[in-house]
Amino acid sequence: MLLKIFPENPNDKAIQKVVGILSQGGVVIYPTDTVYAMGCALMQHRAVERMALMKGQKPDKVQFALLCDSLSRMADFARPVPNPVFKLMKRNLPGPFAFVLEANNKVPKIFLSKKKTIAVRVPDNPIVRDIVSALGMPLVTTSLWDQEDGAKEYFTDPELIHERFGDRVDLVIDGGYGQTEPSTVVDCTGESPIILRQGLGVLE
Repeated sequence: MLLKIFPENPNDKAIQKVVGILSQGGVVIYPTDTVYAMGCALMQHRAVERMALMKGQKPDKVQFALLCDSLSRMADFARPVPNPVFKLMKRNLPGPFAFVLEANNKVPKIFLSKKKTIAVRVPDNPIVRDIVSALGMPLVTTSLWDQEDGAKEYFTDPELIHERFGDRVDLVIDGGYGQTEPSTVVDCTGESPIILRQGLGVLE
């Protein structure tokens, strides 16, 4: 199913339709402020396993992230961070970043690494933030393509995405064309933040 949602003014009825699918364990493809991604509700472990199969990996090997609608929801799943790190995130979120933080015990072990860290995102895209807000919990999220994928431009067009993945997921959201650059990944678990991957976001 392909569902059109306008990012300038996401329709409440459409958002509730997406939430209903996610609440029942569905997997949805949606726009972010970078590339298109797929995700499921946080506590839907079978959906997490399903996404891992789509990526051709085991659940504990996929680089899943938590997609949140705000810094406060992000804080529910991470250990307290030093004040400079909090200020850094506050300056740059919502935005095209994934911040790697120390996870707390609310994060399901199914996708935690041995280091007990989790990447968290608050994208600058009203559609997906409205979905998380209405759902009441973060999404377990992963990009549709990997850095090594040479056909990343293919994943900017939601209609082409639907042609390729429509029979493997429960819903594809058409929120307009996506970006070709992924998010910038910043590791905040050490003494000072380290950029692990330079993507679309430039730290302020």
